Amino acid sequence: MKQIGVIGAGSWGTALAITLSGKGHQVKIWDVNPEHLKELSENRENVRYLPGIKFNDNLQIAKTVEEAVSGAGLVIFSAPAQHFRSALENAMPYLKPEMILVNVAKGIEQKTLLRMSEIAFDKLPDAKYVVLSGPSHAEEVGRNLPTTVAAACKDLALAEEVQDIFITERFRVYTTEDVVGVELGGALKNIIALAAGISDGMGFGDNAKAALMTRGLAEIKRLGLKMGADPATFAGLTGVGDLIVTCTSMHSRNRRCGIMIGEGMDPKEATEKVGMVVEGMFTTEAAYDLSRREQVEMPITEQLYNVINGKTSAADAETLLMGREKKHELG
Repeated sequence: MKQIGVIGAGSWGTALAITLSGKGHQVKIWDVNPEHLKELSENRENVRYLPGIKFNDNLQIAKTVEEAVSGAGLVIFSAPAQHFRSALENAMPYLKPEMILVNVAKGIEQKTLLRMSEIAFDKLPDAKYVVLSGPSHAEEVGRNLPTTVAAACKDLALAEEVQDIFITERFRVYTTEDVVGVELGGALKNIIALAAGISDGMGFGDNAKAALMTRGLAEIKRLGLKMGADPATFAGLTGVGDLIVTCTSMHSRNRRCGIMIGEGMDPKEATEKVGMVVEGMFTTEAAYDLSRREQVEMPITEQLYNVINGKTSAADAETLLMGREKKHELG
């Protein structure tokens, strides 16, 4: 059994902490918000983000990042993607070379257009870094419902070590060496989930959602191939699997945000009403810039970018997407 530190006590960080502590690991979780930490300690439950699931004795609340990280064999970073850099920098004074770093944030950093692993290796070139991703709503993982994810690392042996640490009878972990594909699939599916939510909010049917998901996967794959990903990854858990769950479930904050935008709410207001970070709003901006830099056609991303920034209405975006030039499906 391992001593594990978790940085970020949102719904996903908490769900993983509950899963790992339930397996017998000693887990310490920390969050940048002192008031939130106080609530966790008093309630022994994440009332704010994952209510109704009590903590067991193996899960403790750390008062500082140093307390969470010191002595740990594995550290999970569960901060939102746009805050991963600062979370890593805060922890760096206490990290040791032998520690395994597992990142579970899904996104692309704005302005730099870096994936999370690129940020990590820029800061810590020799880091034992693994990505954990896949179709995994925190609300279900925290309640111990069957879930399957993938651990990605260029060093397959390290991915297999993480697989052994995390895997349970209800939390199955596969391994892969395709870090690029896993990170892009996890980040970009949030864009398509926003679009699928907008479609639902506008009253469109299953046909429209299926089209968005399928053509969305096509543009995710185009960008992925340009950036060196294995195309097979996008047919797996962290590609189509994560896309399905995020586009179809009300657990998805990206879909919920999209529904409100489709119903006519201002994108900023919709984001605030969700009450948690809507990663797709940030990733859309970054992916739009990335598509232009890499010269990859991503029409759904482009139209969502225009809607978010008030350059077009959702109705006009739908008209533009449906009226595009005729193409071969696999072109």
